[in-house]
Amino acid sequence: VFDHELTKTEKDPAGEAAHYVMGATSGAIYGVMAEIITETTIAGGLPFGAIVWFVADNIAVPALGLSKSPTKFPIQTHAYALSSHLVYGVTTEIVRKAVRKAL
Repeated sequence: VFDHELTKTEKDPAGEAAHYVMGATSGAIYGVMAEIITETTIAGGLPFGAIVWFVADNIAVPALGLSKSPTKFPIQTHAYALSSHLVYGVTTEIVRKAVRKAL
């Protein structure tokens, strides 16, 4: 991105920072969508988490060259990533509701 090859010691914190920025950005988009299209909140955020997992882990991250192809990972890795993103989706909805109530 910045015409600079990251070293191993730079890659780990950069990857973590990118992950948090992506999570915060997708959570903010979810919050806006929930206000405009109330069906967005169906099933307590589970579909949102699944969509984030599918798009990020299986399309965007490999397309950007930040990970191997999804077919190169064992099913257990995909199951763990999906379950983690489902928890993220539910947590995002819980936080959204709490913030909305506080406003």
